[in-house]
Amino acid sequence: MEQFLNLIDTVLTKGKKRMSSVQGPGTIVYPGYEMRFRMEDGFPLITTRSLKGSWKAMVHELLWFLSGSDDVSELHKNGVHLWDSWAAPEICARYGLGPRKLGPIYGPQWRHWRTRDGGEIDQISNVLHEITNFPDSKRMTVTAWNPEDIDKVFIAPCHVIFKFTVAEGGLYLNLWQRSADLLVGVPFNIAEYALLLRMVAQVVGLKPIEFVHHLSDVHIYFDQVEFAKLQFSRDPRPLPRVKLNQETKDLFSFRFEDFTLDGYDPHPPIKGIPVGV
Repeated sequence: MEQFLNLIDTVLTKGKKRMSSVQGPGTIVYPGYEMRFRMEDGFPLITTRSLKGSWKAMVHELLWFLSGSDDVSELHKNGVHLWDSWAAPEICARYGLGPRKLGPIYGPQWRHWRTRDGGEIDQISNVLHEITNFPDSKRMTVTAWNPEDIDKVFIAPCHVIFKFTVAEGGLYLNLWQRSADLLVGVPFNIAEYALLLRMVAQVVGLKPIEFVHHLSDVHIYFDQVEFAKLQFSRDPRPLPRVKLNQETKDLFSFRFEDFTLDGYDPHPPIKGIPVGV
């Protein structure tokens, strides 16, 4: 994952200081960056610090998004607590949400986009239909950014829009991300969208070719800088491979047991990286 280290270096050496943020600490920000990950090169899970302990959470979070849920209790059933800080009782009460609910964020927007006439749009199912029936289409797009709902949630969607492209029998995925916590969030975003590309490709019978990640506001919090420097000092190792259960042909039927991470030999974990809430 040389690309990830290059981005750390770019932010640290060319970024601009922003003295405060909604989350509290200031940040070093670099506005605008692109990374490209070819699936033939291996699965893009960073190797300069171990995320073995996060693999389960990554997979379950993606499956949770695809289910259309905003209820973190569904994650709790699988021992995943990534979103607990954003679903605290006082936050849910402030936004008029039920207990442990996040409101109209990723899952609800992907699967249950509300229309003004009271209907719903399942963007994921629509994209699958488009890929299967109109592979030359340029409309294979899903967005989580609904201007009507931005003020109804504590944290607005960070990875806001993604688009599939079919070309010469291969499937490509582009992601646009408005806000990118480089050390904590971006490794998850890369892995989960690369996995989504693999899953969709299997379901529609295409070869997964490349995941392209466009990041707008890439930032490192001031209290993360020393952790970033430590990670940058490490040499990348060979990428792992991910195997999918070839029997699963329905995107919404995938389970954690359908994914196997092989050959992952990262550097030790870097513990204690602060998370902006």
